[in-house]
Amino acid sequence: MSISKFYQPVKHFFPKKPNKEIAKLISLFPPSQISKLNPQSCSSFFKFKKKNQSLITHQSPILENHIALVLYFIKAREFSEAKNILHVVAANDSMRKPFSEISSLLSENHVKHKVIRKLFNMLFSVYVDNVMFKEGLKVFEYMRSVGFEMDDRACMVYLLSMRRRKRYDSMIEFFEMMVECDVRITVYSMTVVIDGLCKWGEVCKARKLMDEIIVSKGVKPNGYTYNVLLHAYVQKPDFVAVKEILRTMEKDGFDLNVTSYTLLIKGYSTFGDLEEVERLFREIEEKGIEPNIHLCTSMISGYSKLGNVNKSFSVFDKMMERGLVPDGHTYGALINGFCKAGLMQEAEVLLNWMQRKGIDIDRVIFNTMIDGYCKKGSMDNVDEALRVQRIMEGKGHEPDANTYNIIATGLRKLDLHEEAKRLLLSMVDHGVVPNVLSYTTLIDIYCKQGNFVEAKRALIEMETKEIKPNTATYTTLIDGYFKHGKFIDAKSALSEMETKGAKPNTTTYSALIDGYCKQGDFDKVKSTLIEIETNGVKPNTKTYTTLIDGYCKVRNITKAEKVLIEMETKGVKPNTVTYTCLLDGYCKVGNIAEAEEVLNKMETKGVKPDTVTYTALINGYCKVGNIAKANKVFIETETKGVKHNKITYNALIDGYCKVGNIANAEKVLIEMETKGVKPNTITYNAVIYGYRKQGKFVEAERLLREMKTKGVKPNTRT
Repeated sequence: MSISKFYQPVKHFFPKKPNKEIAKLISLFPPSQISKLNPQSCSSFFKFKKKNQSLITHQSPILENHIALVLYFIKAREFSEAKNILHVVAANDSMRKPFSEISSLLSENHVKHKVIRKLFNMLFSVYVDNVMFKEGLKVFEYMRSVGFEMDDRACMVYLLSMRRRKRYDSMIEFFEMMVECDVRITVYSMTVVIDGLCKWGEVCKARKLMDEIIVSKGVKPNGYTYNVLLHAYVQKPDFVAVKEILRTMEKDGFDLNVTSYTLLIKGYSTFGDLEEVERLFREIEEKGIEPNIHLCTSMISGYSKLGNVNKSFSVFDKMMERGLVPDGHTYGALINGFCKAGLMQEAEVLLNWMQRKGIDIDRVIFNTMIDGYCKKGSMDNVDEALRVQRIMEGKGHEPDANTYNIIATGLRKLDLHEEAKRLLLSMVDHGVVPNVLSYTTLIDIYCKQGNFVEAKRALIEMETKEIKPNTATYTTLIDGYFKHGKFIDAKSALSEMETKGAKPNTTTYSALIDGYCKQGDFDKVKSTLIEIETNGVKPNTKTYTTLIDGYCKVRNITKAEKVLIEMETKGVKPNTVTYTCLLDGYCKVGNIAEAEEVLNKMETKGVKPDTVTYTALINGYCKVGNIAKANKVFIETETKGVKHNKITYNALIDGYCKVGNIANAEKVLIEMETKGVKPNTITYNAVIYGYRKQGKFVEAERLLREMKTKGVKPNTRT
C-alpha cells in the first residue's frame, strides 16, 4: 500500500499544486496500479486527464488511496495535510464508510500501532468537526477496547463541540468516559465541562465535579475556572456561595483579577447590594488595579446604581485619559446613570456625542432615554419620550414591547389610564408581540379602573397565546381585587397562582397583608406572616410598612410600634414611607408629641421627610387646633424646597376654617392657585362651609359661583 513512490513524482510534476489537490488526483488511480507508476506514467496520465477532463471528473475517489496518503503524511509528520485528507474522506458521500471498514483496512496492511493511534485520534477530531458524533464515539470505543491511548487534545475538540451546541448532557457523559479511560484531564478540559454545567443551570454539580477532580486527578483550578463559578453563582444569584468561592480563591493564593471584579460588581449592583459594590470599588483603588474597558463599564454602571453620577463620570474621564476607547455599552451605562438621576439634558449631550463619533446607538439606549423622560412625571416629558421614539425609528430601530411598556407606565403614573391602555392595545396593529409585562401593565390598568371582567379576559388571552403569567401578573390582580374589596376573588386568584406554579414573593405577601388589614382581619395577617417565614420569603421594608399602616389605620398604635421594633431588630431598614405611616398614626389619635418624635428620629437616622410626611404633621396640628404650629411647619418646609401638594393646602385651609379664620383660609387658597396647584371640590367645600358656619352666606355663594366658573364640580356637601 506504499504510495510515497508515486506521491513524489506527482509533486515533482506539479511543484506549485497544493498537496490537497495532488491527493485528489492520486485517489483516482486503482490501488493495484499505484506501485507500477513512475514519473513517465504520471506525465502520460496528466496529458490524458487534460484531454478527458469530464471523464476523470466523474470517476469515484478511492478510500484506500486516501488512507494511504494520510498514513504517508503522518509518517512524514505533516499532520495538517493528513487531517485535510481525512476531512475529504468524512465529507465525500462516495467514500463515507463505517468506521469498522477503515479499522479493518488498517489491520489488514499491518500498520504500526503508533501510526494507527495518531490516525484514529485525528479521525475522531475530524468526525466531531463534521458533526458525525456517533462515528466519533465509535472511534473512541474502539480505541478503548484495544487499549490505544486517547489524545486529550482530540477529546477537547469533542467537549468544546458539545458545549458550543449546548448538548451539556452528552458533554458530561463523555467527560466521565474520559476519566474512566484514564485520558489525561487538564485544567482546561475540566473548566470547559464546569462552564458547560453552569450554563446548563447545574452549578452545584459543577462545583462538586471540580472538588472530585482535584482529589482524584490532582488537577487544580486556575483563575479562569474560579471566574466561571463566580459568574454562575452571581447569575443564580447565590451570594453565600460567592463568598465561599472567594474564600477558597484566597486560600489557594489566587488574587481577584479584572474579570473577577467585573463579574462581582455587575452581580452585586444588579441585585441591589450597593454596600458590597462600594466595598469592591474601594478594594480596586487600594490594590491599584488597572481597569480595562469592561471593568470601567461595570464601575460606571455600579456607581450609577448607587446614584453617584459624578463618580460615574469621573471613571469615564479617567478611562479616556488612559486611552481606553468607550464603546456603546460604556456610553449606555453612563446614559442610564444620568437618566436615573433625572439629568436628561446631560443624557442628550452623551447621545449626540455618540452620534458624532459614529458609535451605534442600539434600541436599549433609546429605551433607557425614553424611560428617563417618562420617569420625570409630566406630560411634557412623555412628549419628549415620544420624540426620542421618533428618532429611534428614524435610525431604523422599530419600537419593541419594552418601548410600549415604558411609555404606557409613564402615562399610567400620570393617571392617564385610557391613553396607556390604547397604546398597549395598539401594539399588535404595529406588528409588536405583547410580552408578560405588557399584559401585566394592562391588567393593572383594568384593576385600577375596577374593570375586572377585562382584567380576567387579559389573563385568559395570555394563556391562549402561550404567554405564561408570572408572579407579578397574579400579584397585580390580587392587589386590585383587595383594593376594591373583592376579597373572595383575591383569594381565588391566589389559589390559581399557586396551582399554576407561580410562587408568591414579598410583593405578593405585602399585597395580601394590605388586603387583610383593609378587611380588618388581623388574624389572617398573622397567619400570612407565619406563611412568609415558612416559605423562606424574607419580609422587606414594604411588608413591614404595610403592616404598620394597617395598624395605624385602625388606631392600634401600640401594635404599630411593636412592628417597627421587630423590623429594626431583623435588620430591615424603615424608609420615609414607614416613618410617615407611624407619624400619621400618632396624629390620628391626637398624640402630636410622639409624631414630632418620629420626625426627629427620621432626621437623626438620615431618612429624609417628604411632602406626605409634612402634610401628615400639618394635618395633625390642625386637628388639635394648633394652627400656628401648622402654619410654621408649612412655611419652614417651603424654605427647605419641599413642594406642597393639593392635600397639604387642603389640610391648612381646613385648619384655618375650623378655628374660624376664614380670611387666612382664602389667602392660602389664592397662594395655592398662584403656585399652580389647582383647588378641587374638597378645597372649596372647606371655605364655603367655613363661611356658612359664620353666617356669611353672600361670601359662600360668591365662592360657589367662582368654583363653578373654574370648572370644579360641587358635590352633595357643597
